[in-house]
Amino acid sequence: MAHRPRKEMIAETRAKLIAAGREAFGTIGYNDASMDDFTAAAGLTRGALYHHFGDKKGLMAAVVAQIDAEMSDRLNQLSAQAPTRWQALIDDNVGYLKMAIEPEIQRIVLRDGPAVLGDPSTWPSAQGCVASITASIQALQEEGTIAADLDGEAIARLITGGTTYAAQWIANADDPEAALEKSVAALEAMLEGLLAN
Repeated sequence: MAHRPRKEMIAETRAKLIAAGREAFGTIGYNDASMDDFTAAAGLTRGALYHHFGDKKGLMAAVVAQIDAEMSDRLNQLSAQAPTRWQALIDDNVGYLKMAIEPEIQRIVLRDGPAVLGDPSTWPSAQGCVASITASIQALQEEGTIAADLDGEAIARLITGGTTYAAQWIANADDPEAALEKSVAALEAMLEGLLAN
């Protein structure tokens, strides 16, 4: 058997640990998951976990980043199918809220993530989200759909903050479906208020 490149072996080890962490965090939660669970599931040593992620929190950050990237891809696909830029903005944000009822996203990204990693607005993905929505808002202003006298970044930050907070509410609600329904209705009404008359 040919010797595999070190880079390939490192990527495989990281992927195994992230998969094991994702499984544990998604089923039993961050607090109840132990480093021995991850390493045993991945067939690796604790040393490998420390080497690649530093500690359990580092592994959690990598798992959240992976899920976040998948969520972003799904939302990009959703908004790409919209017939207009305005509908894409609505679909993107409603789609994000709908993800808050998915068990893995609820537990890892919306419940344990903020408890372990802190305020989601400080996560690396947050700035990309704000930038993307800002660009959408500015394009909608240029085409005359949204009032041009409002600041695009301010709107983007309000939308991002509002949907993030609403998603956390949905994830923690006794009746997530009811919270989702209320959130979508409120979000759509708020977004309509941006439309140019």
